[in-house]
Amino acid sequence: MPSRYNQFDRSRLQIAPLANRQHILHLPDVLAVGQRPIEFKSDSLAGVADAVAAAHKRGSAVVMMMGAHVIKQGLSRYVIDLLEHKWITHLALNGACTIHDYELARIGATSESVARYISEGRFGLWQESGEINDIVSAGNAQGMGLGECLGKHIEQSDLPHRDVSILAGAWRAGTPATVHIGIGYDIVAEHPNFDGAAWGQASYRDFLIFAKSLENLEGGAVLCYGSAVMGPEVYLKALSMVRNVAAREGKTVRHFTSAVFDLVDLSDSDLQAEAPKDSAEYYYRPFKTVLVRTVRDGGTSHYIRGDHLATMPALHALLTDRLR
Repeated sequence: MPSRYNQFDRSRLQIAPLANRQHILHLPDVLAVGQRPIEFKSDSLAGVADAVAAAHKRGSAVVMMMGAHVIKQGLSRYVIDLLEHKWITHLALNGACTIHDYELARIGATSESVARYISEGRFGLWQESGEINDIVSAGNAQGMGLGECLGKHIEQSDLPHRDVSILAGAWRAGTPATVHIGIGYDIVAEHPNFDGAAWGQASYRDFLIFAKSLENLEGGAVLCYGSAVMGPEVYLKALSMVRNVAAREGKTVRHFTSAVFDLVDLSDSDLQAEAPKDSAEYYYRPFKTVLVRTVRDGGTSHYIRGDHLATMPALHALLTDRLR
């Protein structure tokens, strides 16, 4: 039986080309590997690099969970290099990453002023961005995950800037890049060609691919790069599934390193214990989930506070020293 409530008619929308949009990030803003606009040193970061290098040599999983600001700050080439060297073995992205990655590959620019375009009723309503929906629908029909179908499409397309696409880089490297969405979270859901069933099924397929990668996390590392909600929440559920099966098979997934990279000030917090419920830190998911709860039975955690422009090039340099 259909819903008793009226729905918004998407056919009434006016969708403009990206040429009409003012972009915040342009191709020259994307850093080359080796560029370090902000120097950064930290004993904790060195500890993270040691853990990643050890996991790499051991053959354990090194999982990076990432928010879209990593792309918006021009760090795509760094992520691609990590993928190409197999220094990370799984990349988990939120839905916004797919949009910025695709736009950057397609037109060499991405990101818009939310404040300006929401006032004008134009935020997110751009023709080329909606092409992602058709790619996902086709890929899902073939049984592919979100990250897989987008990466394959970009890599095999004639998009002029596909060399800076993280998803294409993951496809080339044969490294899983999974996309974990919330319906209505991202601008593609505004478009008339958005198929919620296709996106949901493809993203759930990615969730199971992500969980499979976590089965190899013993002795490995989890890096949460600027993802305050998607990363911790998807990781929490997938890890519970993995530990459930491991316990029945006489195995453990407890001895690994976790690290959170963000700007939140946790300087007065004990990273080995949950914050009290009357503190703001308790409700910061990367803290209680990634740094405390999931490693309390044998793991180690690090909090790296700093701008991504500082911390990612610095981590890359440390891994280069240890692994090349």
